[in-house]
Amino acid sequence: MAKPARTAAALRAYREVSRPGTPGVTARLRAVPRMIGGVLRGRYPGMAKSKLVMMGMGVVYILSPVDVIPDFLLLVGVADDFGVFLWLMTSLLGESGRYVDWERARTPPT
Repeated sequence: MAKPARTAAALRAYREVSRPGTPGVTARLRAVPRMIGGVLRGRYPGMAKSKLVMMGMGVVYILSPVDVIPDFLLLVGVADDFGVFLWLMTSLLGESGRYVDWERARTPPT
């Protein structure tokens, strides 16, 4: 992902999280384990298991000492990890926000 595209994705994620009436960052992060469980059990139809697998692969790539571009190539090596991290965070925040909205729509107000 090119630098302008990463910046644009980060700005979109920030705007989505900070928009009034949408779930905040804390609510989204707390919903991630429930969302993962819902996807794996087939209860949440809003996200495919393949996207969850891609997110898991992103986590493994970030944590793995083996990189496509080695980290000893300072700027380039760290930039690929950062790009994967940005994609992962924007995807997680977006999907978990949709999950929280889906939960709210299913739960009747008390």
